[in-house]
Amino acid sequence: MSDSEDLTTQPSVASYGEDSIKTLEWQEHIRRRPGMYIGKLGDGTQADDGIYVLIKEVIDNSIDEFMMGFGKRIDVTLSPDGHVSVRDFGRGIPLGSVVDVASKMNTGGKYDNAVFQKSIGLNGVGIKAVNALSTSFTVTAFRDGQMKCVEFSRGKVSSEHPLEETSEKNGTLVQFTPDAEIFENYAFRDEFIIQMLKNYSYLNRGLTLTFNGEKFQSQNGVVDLMTDNMTEDPLYPIIHLETADLEIAMTHCDHYGEEYYTFVNGQHTTQGGTHLQAFKEAVVKTLRDYYGKNYDVADIRSGLTAVVSIRIQEPVFESQTKTKLGSKDMSPEGGVSIRAFVGDFLAENLDNYLRRNLDTADVINRKIVDSEKERKAISGIQKEAREKAKKANLHNKKLRDCTIHLTDANNDRREETAIFITEGDSASGSITKSRDAKTQAVFSLRGKPLNTFGLRRDTIYKNEEFFLLQSALNIEDGIDGLRYNKIIIATDADVDGMHIRLLMITFFLQFFPEVIKNGHLFILQTPLFRVRNKKKTLYCYSEEERDKAAKQLGAQREITRFKGLGEINWQEFKEFIGPGIRLDTVTLKSSDSVHELLEFYMGKNTSSRQNFIIDNLVIEEDLIDKDLLVLQGNEE
Repeated sequence: MSDSEDLTTQPSVASYGEDSIKTLEWQEHIRRRPGMYIGKLGDGTQADDGIYVLIKEVIDNSIDEFMMGFGKRIDVTLSPDGHVSVRDFGRGIPLGSVVDVASKMNTGGKYDNAVFQKSIGLNGVGIKAVNALSTSFTVTAFRDGQMKCVEFSRGKVSSEHPLEETSEKNGTLVQFTPDAEIFENYAFRDEFIIQMLKNYSYLNRGLTLTFNGEKFQSQNGVVDLMTDNMTEDPLYPIIHLETADLEIAMTHCDHYGEEYYTFVNGQHTTQGGTHLQAFKEAVVKTLRDYYGKNYDVADIRSGLTAVVSIRIQEPVFESQTKTKLGSKDMSPEGGVSIRAFVGDFLAENLDNYLRRNLDTADVINRKIVDSEKERKAISGIQKEAREKAKKANLHNKKLRDCTIHLTDANNDRREETAIFITEGDSASGSITKSRDAKTQAVFSLRGKPLNTFGLRRDTIYKNEEFFLLQSALNIEDGIDGLRYNKIIIATDADVDGMHIRLLMITFFLQFFPEVIKNGHLFILQTPLFRVRNKKKTLYCYSEEERDKAAKQLGAQREITRFKGLGEINWQEFKEFIGPGIRLDTVTLKSSDSVHELLEFYMGKNTSSRQNFIIDNLVIEEDLIDKDLLVLQGNEE
């Protein structure tokens, strides 16, 4: 073939010239790339969904006012139609800058360290993102007897009101409604907003926050946070240590794993960062020095629960959503590293506390020694289990891993990673074929797992199924190395499937409770019905949805009831585990005692459990007959 003939076969490419270069308006860029500004969008079913980030971005500005000594109350209201209002009583936005602050990128008071010190927001972006992603956004500033109100729609000014006289107290009122075009089918959940406000109150003693009239305030700061969130009794009274820029609360509980709540300038860093790493290292070193023994890291931190709240100048986070601290120093000028600051503080203050509270020091030492004895007792079993695992991995395909480079912390899709824990070959085969192989892995169970309630850690190493699962998740040494952001239990919606779910939840509660407390465990919702005609197919997750779909599609339609995941072919599964995936988060409340929960549901109190079932049993019509009645009624 000649060169000329080869050229004629090349695919046509759009010309690349001056006209190809585009400049987007600030609001258009945010709307096209919202993930850069607020993380994942979601629909409100998860606490880190974008609609809650919108609320947080507005409240953060009010918190910064409080931290500078202005305004002791923040009122948050949410209307049934999803309209949010946040009113603070700080200094109020300067009246001549209201439009710029809400709609001009890289504009704000946070660049002036004399006005805002150690604030949460630094880049002047947050409130603009809220503006651009809202169908209606109104900001009203009250300042020294005057007020200025500006209304926006999707980032563009729709109405700018002239200055008016007012009797309102100084402060700022921000009102917005998230854009349903961006946040499809979204709905706020009160419990996520309430938890957010509680966290603000724990970290800002003296501040009162209200949500639809309900008040939240804290007298004891992070100690209240610990008390309200622990689901096991502490082994010793909570140790509370603080200085101007660092507050720490810690204790040990009688469970496996570790549990941390970390904050930077009041921002909840759910993924930790340099301040958490500094705390972990400092606790180990301080306790080793105090006891004069080179205790193993895992033994010292087993059962450790702690809050770490630090304040630094101009913090650097690893994303706009500020969930992980990247700063190494206490200020951008350097001088004192976070590692040295936290290490020196604990070396002095924790050591002093233990010398003044010898009973607590003895309890911590016993906890460490007990953990050491158990770890050494199962070391031989661990080695044998690892050898078995190597052979098992050669001969089975229990794990179909995802291809993303999970060890790369900078991978922009790391937070999307998930692993489906399935039952049976049919279900795992369907999910494997339909998944996003880059971010979604599949682990196939063989039959019903062991009931692990009341068993010790060596259970994992003796049970091949759980050991292989633990290895797949990479959580043998704690969840710092967790390879997937979401662990999704995907079982049939029948009695056997529910039992497997319960057994899996028991496993995590017994040995890795931090997986649940950190929001990593989910239940996959799969449709119970498929309703379709020649033109349209609808998948329904309840009888109510089925009835609605049946009416919508009319008489010439077919209804299929799925009895199990194995009946859903892989092409259909794409609908259920893609962008529209429905997940129920497995959660723990402070009122939940893990031991009591497991004792009741998984223990040997058969008669008590049986009486509970009988007392709470609801007798319904036979499901098959009920389905037939519905179909007949719709056809009539």
